[in-house]
Amino acid sequence: MTFEVIPKTAKFDDMVLLTGFHGIGYAGYWTMKYLSQKLDAERIAFVDSETVSPVSSANHGRLVTPYEFFQKDNLTIFKVEVPPYRGAEIEFYRSLSAWITMAHFKEVALVGGLDASLRTDDSSYRLVHTSKFKPDGILKEAKLLEDEQIIVGPVAIMLNYFECHDFPAYAVLAYSSTERIDPRAAVSSIEILSQRYGFKVDIEPLLKGAEVVESDVMKQERKITKSESIYT
Repeated sequence: MTFEVIPKTAKFDDMVLLTGFHGIGYAGYWTMKYLSQKLDAERIAFVDSETVSPVSSANHGRLVTPYEFFQKDNLTIFKVEVPPYRGAEIEFYRSLSAWITMAHFKEVALVGGLDASLRTDDSSYRLVHTSKFKPDGILKEAKLLEDEQIIVGPVAIMLNYFECHDFPAYAVLAYSSTERIDPRAAVSSIEILSQRYGFKVDIEPLLKGAEVVESDVMKQERKITKSESIYT
């Protein structure tokens, strides 16, 4: 499989890579999309691969491709706008992981969603990391993912690869709804990442978005309850 980062002159030495995907609640995807916009990060590179989905869009007059890299200070954000086509995910994310280990990144931070029904306390997320990564700062006191809980999808593929290749990486798994897009999961992830890496972004639009989504859900639930009450 072809996996090429273009242009070849793009530099990633000693940078932190942030990335996330279309998983539970779209937590990873919305975190990366929001950060790339609110940090005014510069788009610096693309991925060319046979797995690129036949989809493109436009934003403010500029073409948006499925896989793009953005940079701001010492951070690199990898945004997956459209997932690889079905059947190619494992090969794509293994190739991405292999490229990362050779690109001289300092560490990788992954963001994913975690089924909110598994929450046992008031924590907003769980942490999981490779043996090479040593939690410090805000992550030092983070609660680790409980034993026997299963991670699936791109985050699992990449963590497995990084563990095997002794690479420092961790994942913030934000508790999220499994039934809808959950902006609050993105808020939780951004709060952790901003404290760890010392940046500031306005999360108010995400919170307002969460309130709208939750209000719509409540209205729908009331309609269902009212409808059911006719038969009781």
